[in-house]
Amino acid sequence: MTTLSTILQSADMLLVDGLHAFDFTYDATGLHIECMDGRALKKWSFSPEQIAAARKDGEEWLIATDSTEHRLVCMSAFRAPDEDDDETPTEDVADR
Repeated sequence: MTTLSTILQSADMLLVDGLHAFDFTYDATGLHIECMDGRALKKWSFSPEQIAAARKDGEEWLIATDSTEHRLVCMSAFRAPDEDDDETPTEDVADR
């Protein structure tokens, strides 16, 4: 069974309560997220116990806190390859 903890270890980006977050840390102290919503800095912190108790709902994870429930989606960023092996070197006309 896949857990939120497992997925967070390889996530590059999160969607938390509808906001994209690139600035987050997940370690032994829990999950800590920061992102800008317009001019407002939003912060979330979830304990290891809250992460362990998260429930999966489709693509989202539901994390309960004392006051509310938050929706979290883990995403992987698209990365371009370091080198494009399909490219062939071009000849310089001056080398002919």
